[in-house]
Amino acid sequence: MGFKDLKKKKWFNILTNMYVLVLTVFVIWMLFFDTNSLLIHLELKKEIQKLEKQQEFLKDEIANDKKILKKLSDPEELEKFAREQYFLKKKDEEIYLIEYEDSLKIEEKE
Repeated sequence: MGFKDLKKKKWFNILTNMYVLVLTVFVIWMLFFDTNSLLIHLELKKEIQKLEKQQEFLKDEIANDKKILKKLSDPEELEKFAREQYFLKKKDEEIYLIEYEDSLKIEEKE
């Protein structure tokens, strides 16, 4: 099968057409090498999805913080929070921290 026989094939004529060659080069350039290529668009889409998930998480955190702030506007709740979280006490009080055996970090001897 020589070059002359290959030239007579219909698919060879289509593939060697100047417009098809230019279009092929253009499509390959746009998909892979351009600054706005398909690969960059896919990376940016993944980043947008990640940021949207983070935004939803932060909105939930803001809602929780607003609930806590609303709850802490009450002086009794504020005192309860301070005692539980920061172990604060009044002047005439003593605080005892009770640790259970299973909560202690004990090294096992072999």
